[in-house]
Amino acid sequence: MRFAVDAHAIGRHLTGNEVYVRSLLNAFAAQDRDCEFVAYVSTDQACQSIPSRIRTRRISANPFLRLGFELASKVREDRPDLLHVQYTAPLGCSVPVVVSVHDVSFLEHPEYFTRDRAWQLQWTVRRTVGRAAKILTGSEFSRSSILKVYGDLDEDKVVVVPNAAASEFRPISREAASATVREHFSIAAPFLLSVGDLQPRKNQIGLIRAFARLVRAYPQLKQNLVLAGKETWFAGRVREAARESGVADRIQFFGFVSDRDLLDLYNACDLFVFPSFYEGFGLPVLEAMACGRAVVCSNTSALPEVVDGAAIVFDPYSVDELVRAIADLLLDSELRVRMERLGLQRAAHFSWQKTAQRTLEVFHEVAERLNAVKQRVGSVTIAHR
Repeated sequence: MRFAVDAHAIGRHLTGNEVYVRSLLNAFAAQDRDCEFVAYVSTDQACQSIPSRIRTRRISANPFLRLGFELASKVREDRPDLLHVQYTAPLGCSVPVVVSVHDVSFLEHPEYFTRDRAWQLQWTVRRTVGRAAKILTGSEFSRSSILKVYGDLDEDKVVVVPNAAASEFRPISREAASATVREHFSIAAPFLLSVGDLQPRKNQIGLIRAFARLVRAYPQLKQNLVLAGKETWFAGRVREAARESGVADRIQFFGFVSDRDLLDLYNACDLFVFPSFYEGFGLPVLEAMACGRAVVCSNTSALPEVVDGAAIVFDPYSVDELVRAIADLLLDSELRVRMERLGLQRAAHFSWQKTAQRTLEVFHEVAERLNAVKQRVGSVTIAHR
């Protein structure tokens, strides 16, 4: 069988979407030697992240060209058994589509997006899920949300396939990681780390307010706050909150960082804080756990399902709860060590090998169903001649 994957996100700093498709392709290549894979990429460097046994073809990074014409044209030429996409399928796709919808925040919380972006996702994703053979999502929370907002879907059409931290995220020498971070990022003090694009749903403004309150309430704590994440249309608001916090000299913005730098940052931080209002999965919490760091995260959306008791959770709408959660871990070394141990155990429950295996099972199910239909149609045609 031949499976095609829209991998345009690779090499374009599209954060979670890029990590997802890159990790899947690497796991596909390691697992399934009988099938052929084609990946459609939009940058030259993307090919360096994809195993050599997966054939790559170039498509435009422009979404109008990619989705309006190029991707569908390449699919017609390559004739795969199906096409796997994230969120949006091309117009006029000639083969069955399997779509990964990581969350439906654009419908449940459109205020987290620009108006044009929310409208675009609402329209294109509805069209895609309506015609998709299967919909993959990372958590039971997201599956329930998808079924709720698209009320006419067959429940069997939406399949939970959890994500995982990449194998690169692992405990390394704390001293070596700290030395690398000091050299590359000029961090002299111990620090708290939060990872995520600077956007409304990630709640960096709430974290900054909590950090300022923490510093005032516990002057003995010497940690800085490090925010690693791509700049977006909302970044100015986050930076303004930092400037007005009264502790701006202890808040650092690193922008987008590579996975290699993230490995050092996770291992060097004192603890990881993830105050997001809404997540369909929340991959950074697993990455931090896999690196042996204690995690403080929101008690909303999919996060309690993902951490399953291996993190200190709080109400992201309560600055006081966030302050207490951070303080508890920083001031209680026994609690911090216990949460680090639980986090490592929890992260080990997930792997991209399991994710790829379950995803391939869905691919084969869709492709075999299509082949069965073709055979029935062929038999009927012959019988009527």
